[in-house]
Amino acid sequence: MPRPQKCRWVKCEPNVNYFKPVGIPMHSLNEVVLTVEEFEAIRLKDLEGLEQEECAEMMKVSRPTFFRIIISAREKVADALVNGKAIKVEGGNYKVYGDDTVHHGHYHRHGMDINEDE
Repeated sequence: MPRPQKCRWVKCEPNVNYFKPVGIPMHSLNEVVLTVEEFEAIRLKDLEGLEQEECAEMMKVSRPTFFRIIISAREKVADALVNGKAIKVEGGNYKVYGDDTVHHGHYHRHGMDINEDE
């Protein structure tokens, strides 16, 4: 039995969680699902320009784990852009932090939300 996955830390949940190509009706679109931690990895590495070690520390994961998360995220975004798919941001296994203080914790997996006690 595999080891349980640790929660990844993210600064915030995305304000927008769905992106689609213009001019293609929703019923005609395929979509890729980007987890919240994959979204955070892209934000940290590609938008903020942090080094992978810094990103891994902020998300409280190992560097190899961060590398796997960012590679998966980039593959999904590339697939959506090249193949005209929608991107849906949802789910994952993460906790939200801000200003070095945990605001609240969530465990998201397969669309189910369960608040955790800190």
